[in-house]
Formats: sequence, structure tokens, C-alpha cells
Amino acid sequence: MNISDRGGFNMEGLKVLRSTQIIILGVCFVIATIASTVILSQGLLKIKKFSNEVIAVTGSAEKKIVSDYIVWKGEFSRRAPELKAAYAMLQEDLKKVKEYLTSKAVKEEELVISQVNTKVLYKKNEKGNDTNEIEAYLLSQGIEVKSYDVQKIDNVSRQSTELIIQDIQFISQAPEYFYTKLAELKVEMLAKATEDAKQRAISMAKSTGNKIGFMRSAKMGVFQIMPVTSTDVSWYGENDTSSIEKKVMAVVNASFAIE
Repeated sequence: MNISDRGGFNMEGLKVLRSTQIIILGVCFVIATIASTVILSQGLLKIKKFSNEVIAVTGSAEKKIVSDYIVWKGEFSRRAPELKAAYAMLQEDLKKVKEYLTSKAVKEEELVISQVNTKVLYKKNEKGNDTNEIEAYLLSQGIEVKSYDVQKIDNVSRQSTELIIQDIQFISQAPEYFYTKLAELKVEMLAKATEDAKQRAISMAKSTGNKIGFMRSAKMGVFQIMPVTSTDVSWYGENDTSSIEKKVMAVVNASFAIE
């Protein structure tokens, strides 16, 4: 074999080698593409599973509280043929009411005195209709007590009928009882309700051999303030002011991913 034959052989061999390398490289590229597609598909399936497979639960928390603020209202009135006379009697009654309350340890700064309301009473004719002739003037005035000493004012409200002995036409309304730390209480109760929702989700998932993942969503439900013995629940929430002792219930609607 001469030199030129060897050169031709080498050239042909190089071409074959290059072709082989290109083919191998192409095969590797195809394999890598297929593998990447499989991995990506598995990732998309996991994302889809994460997006679709969730468990929705409702959690709740309940706590008993005692009212720390009271509002009590009362009203007294006087009637007389002359406006000036009716007003004078009403002012005398106001003085007696204030003296009575202060004797029960009610503080001056806890009192709110409302304006005087005046109503003109007309004489009736034989048919029972009003005439233009004035028969009397009816004047009334309200007094309100606001205090953090709930028990003290509650007792006074029950004893206020003693004013009738002093010839005062006093009408006592039922006290209203409030809790002033609701903002802090809501944070506490919602945290407990969320934890209750999580435990419910864990229990439900465990019964089917699954586990829960991240919390996907959470929404506060109604916040109820009810008498201790009440079982009433309202979709818009209750805010009881009729009882000193109350129970507070918070509800949270949450959803968790299933792993």
C-alpha cells in the first residue's frame, strides 16, 4: 500500500468516526430530552396533585368570660298643668336620684344625665280625639350609669325600686353587660380555632392513610358571644349583652393539602 492509499484510508476513517460521534451525540440528546420530559411531567403531576387534593375542615374554640363593663339606664318623669311646675318637680327628682345613687357608692363620673324630654298632653273631646286645649305637660329625663364595677352597679339596679318610696316615678331598664378586651380575645380564640381545624384535618387524613401538608386557605367564620346556657348560633354572629357570664365561640374554615 502506498502513501496516497494510506491518506485516503485515514480520511475515510475520520469521516466514519465523526459520523459515529454525531450519531452517539444525537442519541444522548434524545435520551436526555426524554428523561427531562419525564421528570418535568412528574413535577407537573405533583403540582397538580398539590393543587387539587385538599381537605376542608371547620375548627372551633370556646371560652367562658365574665363581663367587665356595665351600662344601666333609668328614667323618671313628672306631669303638671304648668310647664314650669313640671320642670321644677323633675329637677327635684333628679337631685334625689343622684343622692340615692351616690349613697350606693356610685361615682359622679359614672353618671350621664340626658336632656329633658317634653310632651304636651291635650284634652280629649267626647269622641276621644285631641282638642287644642292643653291639659298638662309630661316631662321625663334619663340617667345612665357606666362603670367597670359590674357587680356594684348590678346590685344598685336591682335595688332602685326603693326610689318609689320617695315618690319618684322611676323606671329601671335591664342592665347591659360588656367585655372590653374582645380584640385580644379574638386573636386568642382564632388561633385556637385554627389549631382545632388542623387537628380535625390530621384525624380525617389519618383515617384514610394520608397526611396533611401546608394550610392552603383559612377564613374566619362567625364570632359568637352568648349566654353560658345558650345553644343558639347565628350565621351573622351573636353579641349578648343580657348576661354577666358569657361564652365566646370562634369558628375558622380552613383547607389543607394532602400529601
